[in-house]
Amino acid sequence: MLHADPRAAAFAIVAGGKPVGLIYRDVFLGQMAVAPGLVDRPVSEVMDRDPRTVPAALSPADFVDRLAKSAAPVFRSAYIAVDDTGDYVGVGGLESLLNSHRRRQREADDATALVERMALDIGRHLEGVLAFTERLEQTRLTPDAAAYVRAIGDTSRDMSQVLGRAMDLRRAATGELVLAPAPALLRDLSDAVEARWAPRAAEGGSTLLFSYDGPPDAAALIDADRVLQVFDALIESALASGRGVIEASLKAHAVEGGLKLEGRVRDNAPGAAEARLERVLAPLGAGSIEDSNELALGVGIALAHGLTRAMGGPLRAEANLGAGLTVHFSLTVPEADLADQDDDEPMLDARSAHILIVDDNATNRMVAEALCEMFDCTSEQVADGVEAVEAAKSGRFDLILMDIKMPRMDGVTATRAIRELPGRAGAAPIVALTANADPNDVATYIAAGMQDVVEKPIKPERLAVVLSALLGDDEDDDAEAAA
Repeated sequence: MLHADPRAAAFAIVAGGKPVGLIYRDVFLGQMAVAPGLVDRPVSEVMDRDPRTVPAALSPADFVDRLAKSAAPVFRSAYIAVDDTGDYVGVGGLESLLNSHRRRQREADDATALVERMALDIGRHLEGVLAFTERLEQTRLTPDAAAYVRAIGDTSRDMSQVLGRAMDLRRAATGELVLAPAPALLRDLSDAVEARWAPRAAEGGSTLLFSYDGPPDAAALIDADRVLQVFDALIESALASGRGVIEASLKAHAVEGGLKLEGRVRDNAPGAAEARLERVLAPLGAGSIEDSNELALGVGIALAHGLTRAMGGPLRAEANLGAGLTVHFSLTVPEADLADQDDDEPMLDARSAHILIVDDNATNRMVAEALCEMFDCTSEQVADGVEAVEAAKSGRFDLILMDIKMPRMDGVTATRAIRELPGRAGAAPIVALTANADPNDVATYIAAGMQDVVEKPIKPERLAVVLSALLGDDEDDDAEAAA
């Protein structure tokens, strides 16, 4: 049998329809090599009497999980599949199973990467929709048209928020979530939460009471935006549970090694506490997936779990003695000294800069234009590298925002061409606008003659810092040249 089927790694031994053992090719041939007398003995004396047996209906992924937890000997390189009655169905090899599992895992990883790229693209388009609606809101519209524009804006903001949370949730699950700790005044953080949610609570017929309990000047080295995201998810979930009073708080007190921060959100919303607890402790369960609103809330709570774990304090919840739930978290963080920090945020040059926006996507150009207007800069737009080089020849631009992937001529090639232009035209600062900003890509952009990189989707604060630095340097250079 071994010679007749050289690809078979093992053979099952069956008696009365039931598997009773396995013969492994390599083990059996090894035995025969050192003890030729085995050839005349019953096969039952050289088989594995306790082989791996698994239900034939078990999925490969679940089987691989079982293997990872199994204490079975390593030499058991095959398994027997059985039906519900324990009868023999077939035999399989672990190597082919694992290869199949790895292939499916690679396919899943590729699909996840594709979804992430699509989500980034959708996020950029949503930013464009918001830029359009913000412009329309500043124009005279009929009451009906104004209501439509507000509805489009609100829907786009909600979609953008859910999409951003989903992306952050994936990063948290894969260990790719990046925290950006910075000195933050805790009283200001508390005021920001109250200012964001008290009006929304009132609109829905609820009352939000937020309190800060700690030294007035206490500052911590934390990622304040991420802490805000946690409070956002908890307060939003409480508001969605029904009208009532929501008591939220942030406490801070000194401990060994820094400050202990305790965040809490308590509500008195009606409803079964057990069901609500399940939604908080297992936010992505099957029940929350059936409804889009519940799914959005579930993604927010799941992200809050991921964020608090990443910051060192898991999220906990319990039912109140009366109605409602209390959800809380505790973090121990370094204390910060705001006296060492600059009081002023990076500011753009007071003069009005004229910026060239280069991007083949109309939505991206509109977003960049809206941001330039926000920073009191004027702008012009072109759709590819060829047009960018032609426009740059005029020398009238203080800075160029350059997309990388474009038809006819990409951003790197266009940058090299602009750098060959004489005088002011070839010296204008160029900033890459791209979703591809890993260290190798950045090195390529800098080598081509760019000064900095701003990732897409564009964050206004990041663009402000870059423009401030480059336009400020430009002004200093002009002053030195005049001297």
